[in-house]
Amino acid sequence: MTAPLRHPVPVDDRRPHAVVIGSGFGGLAAAIRLGARGYRVTVLERHDQPGGRARVFRQDGFTFDAGPTIVTAPFLFEDLWTLCGKRLADHIDLVALDPFYRLRFHDGSTLDCTGDPERMRAAVGRLSPSDVAGYDRFMAQSEEICRIGFEELGHVPFGSFMDMVRVAPDLLRLSGHRSVHHLVSKYVKDERLRIALSFHPLFVGGNPFSASAIYGLIAALERRWGVHFARGGTGALVSGMVDLIRGQAGTVRLGADVARIIVEEGAARGVVLADGETIRAELVVSNADVTHTYGKLVPEGATKRWRPAKLKRASQSMSLFVWYFGTKGRRADVPHHTILLGPRYQGLLDDIFRRKTLAADFSLYLHRPTATDPSLAPPGHDAFYVLSPVPNLAGGQDWDRLAETYRERIAAELDRTVMPGFRDQIVTSRVMHPGHFRDELLAPFGAAFSLEPVLLQSAWFRPHNRSEDIANLYLVGAGTHPGAGLPGVLSSARILDQVVPHGSTVTT
Repeated sequence: MTAPLRHPVPVDDRRPHAVVIGSGFGGLAAAIRLGARGYRVTVLERHDQPGGRARVFRQDGFTFDAGPTIVTAPFLFEDLWTLCGKRLADHIDLVALDPFYRLRFHDGSTLDCTGDPERMRAAVGRLSPSDVAGYDRFMAQSEEICRIGFEELGHVPFGSFMDMVRVAPDLLRLSGHRSVHHLVSKYVKDERLRIALSFHPLFVGGNPFSASAIYGLIAALERRWGVHFARGGTGALVSGMVDLIRGQAGTVRLGADVARIIVEEGAARGVVLADGETIRAELVVSNADVTHTYGKLVPEGATKRWRPAKLKRASQSMSLFVWYFGTKGRRADVPHHTILLGPRYQGLLDDIFRRKTLAADFSLYLHRPTATDPSLAPPGHDAFYVLSPVPNLAGGQDWDRLAETYRERIAAELDRTVMPGFRDQIVTSRVMHPGHFRDELLAPFGAAFSLEPVLLQSAWFRPHNRSEDIANLYLVGAGTHPGAGLPGVLSSARILDQVVPHGSTVTT
């Protein structure tokens, strides 16, 4: 028996109803865009706060962003505020970072990455004078890839195979069939520079040795639009987007766990929550992991292309081990973003992505947000998180048993390199490992970035933003086209403007 509707539609609101499953950045952006296109929107979030991967931890006076910390292409956020008749700058203080981040190589040498071309050329020259000209040629190629791959195609739906055929010549010309590392290696010879210019796919869950060279666009994207941090943390952006939705007379419901999507006569007609509540809608947008959406939420047999067997064969991204901690005292010599490279590059990535074994060595990303915003910690304290890419749970690791030992290994490496003596200053601590991605975010195998961004899981080969088999069902987020990362998930919502009918044309 269908449960009664517990939240009746206001009698004076005759807009068609859209339900959004999940309140990650993709879901929140989708809700705002649908609200601007004439829909009454309800966002359903199973947790007690919005944000999905971008939720916030508050502990002992410290504020920790659980997920993304790097904001690029801020115009994608500005668009959302503009749709609501507001200015982003009036609500969110985005601070441009300089340098973007510091790379520390295993030999102790460093490279500060910035958006200033001349400073970058000088920094490259200090590492390898003979590679400066090659660096310039790589950046010219990156800019061309960014122009086509991001500016022209990043918000374009790949709804038919012909869409792929039309762009194939450009993909081949830009070496899209090659890997990012292969592309970079054509231009520079110093191994440190090859790492510095090819590691970016890790930001979106990709292996630089197998991710398409199209992801070489990230270097140009950062140079053109910069790397930013939202004062108050990434959670400030989440809160601002929730306010926009409510300003459109939309609803964000917390603790609302979606059990299944209602499919009637081949079309999505709403959702049923875990507690039995039925919410009817003219369309459904899922920001849940695509494997969870097609494998758990839609009725069996409702989709032909994304059947459970196909999903099981799909290659999932790596996972992450993240340690959040706060210290008494401040480390002014530690920049906002530091990437500490281990002794191996390709071998470590093979362990993570191909062999799925937990290696004895690692590379780390260290985030110190209080370098930019001291309010995220008590006075005189610093907030940090350190992240290590690790295999997803297909490797069979027992993280409940391994977590503390792994955390201590990371602590020892930070103590040895960039933060000597810090362990005696720790006043708060918590960890997140692949099991949390699986259990809390419903990510298969604990994959931190959903489907791995390889060529045959990109563009038309990636789950489409409009379901191929179920009418009125749309998908946004890391596992859909164009992919993970803030620009990717925001662009997935932007695609809805082209594939979702305007609310004024929908009969309720």
